[in-house]
Amino acid sequence: MDTLLSTSLADRIRKATGENVFLCYQCVKCTSGCPLADHFDLAPNQIMRAAQLGLEDLVFKSKTPWLCASCQTCTTRCPQGIDVARVMDYVVSEAVAQGAKPPVPPVADFNKVFLRNVNLLGRSYELGLLAEMNLRAGKPLKDIDLGLKMFAHRKIGVLPKIVRKQKRKAPLTPASRPANEIGYYPGCSLHTMAKEFDRSARSVLQALGITPVEPEGWVCCGSTPAHRVDHHLATRLPLQTLILLEQEGLKQVTLPCAACFNRFRSAARDMRLEPELKAELEREVGYTYRDSVEISSLLDVFVDTIGLEAVAARVRRPLQGLRVACYYGCLLTRPPQVTGAERPEYPMGMDRIVQALGASAIDWDRKVACCGASLSMTRKDLVFELSGDILRNAKARGADLIAVACPLCHANLDGRQTQMADAPGLPVLYFTQLAAIAFGMTEQACLDRNLIDPKPLLVERSLL
Repeated sequence: MDTLLSTSLADRIRKATGENVFLCYQCVKCTSGCPLADHFDLAPNQIMRAAQLGLEDLVFKSKTPWLCASCQTCTTRCPQGIDVARVMDYVVSEAVAQGAKPPVPPVADFNKVFLRNVNLLGRSYELGLLAEMNLRAGKPLKDIDLGLKMFAHRKIGVLPKIVRKQKRKAPLTPASRPANEIGYYPGCSLHTMAKEFDRSARSVLQALGITPVEPEGWVCCGSTPAHRVDHHLATRLPLQTLILLEQEGLKQVTLPCAACFNRFRSAARDMRLEPELKAELEREVGYTYRDSVEISSLLDVFVDTIGLEAVAARVRRPLQGLRVACYYGCLLTRPPQVTGAERPEYPMGMDRIVQALGASAIDWDRKVACCGASLSMTRKDLVFELSGDILRNAKARGADLIAVACPLCHANLDGRQTQMADAPGLPVLYFTQLAAIAFGMTEQACLDRNLIDPKPLLVERSLL
């Protein structure tokens, strides 16, 4: 920022986010837990101290808020309860609002292009996003090796999906829906690069007696770019789909994508904590949201809604002898005040599902480590570092494969693994693909869509 504004930076942060940076006493937990601290020009705790001191030029010229992976580790571990990640978001959004030159231009370009596509189409357009980002970088053939593999495995949608605006209608009552129906929000990736997640998830849910209902006209949740740039937009986008679900009389919605789950839970929480924001959004959309839809991850549905006994009872081909590293990533459990996770640092839900399928879930170090998904198109070097550490740790702990519950994590651990010089060649499957195999529904597992082929391992273990 070239000019100081009349109100202090700390006051503006508090007004915009509710976060009091003066609560920070420099314990350095945010920095010690940050997976990218070594790559920042200012450590997270230094950003907080600079904000306390009103050093605006230092804060707004720093690369740190722009390179932040939004993994929520700092927010989860802060002993003062400061949402440090939200403060990082504020710095980026304020810089954008003031027209300041971004310290990390590729990240600013990504946010801009992603949100423009969502605004025009209603959903992200992955091929268009990749192409434009490559052109902006002056490298039109960047990642062509991975792109060709993804095309060969039918993981890239050629044409964009345009969402038609839905007419407002009177909400149905939950009693008008069959008891086994549940809302199902696939998110943009499950309609394109993660179709194997979508098909296996729908198939195993139906095998377990649950009918997933995808609301017509759902829109993108905004992912990381929305909450980095515009808190209002980041809340409105999930709200638009929550309204559709509420109008359909659905009491619960499950979100297979961890990023979508986190954004929906964050939006719902923020509307409860910020009644003025909720009222403003309701005026914009012309609907009073009753907050009647329970937001669940797909893991929650398996563990709490269906139950592990029912999962185990459906198994036809137990995954005996298979050692699985269950990878949750950042956003399924963190921060717990958003996700509701009881064990955000070492969750066990997926482990118990895998055990119900007959496999062994290993103990390992990086089950909630960040894979760098938000930087996948802007800082591939950081993705290789973070995802490579995850893959190597799983291999060192004796895993035969990694199970995931997020398409963005899968894209890094499966897809980017094909580009890593020292990759362990470890198969990465969605936990629903493992469930489909155990249920005797191998075709619905869509194993031919994985870039690291899991079939040789499964044949060796007599599971195919």
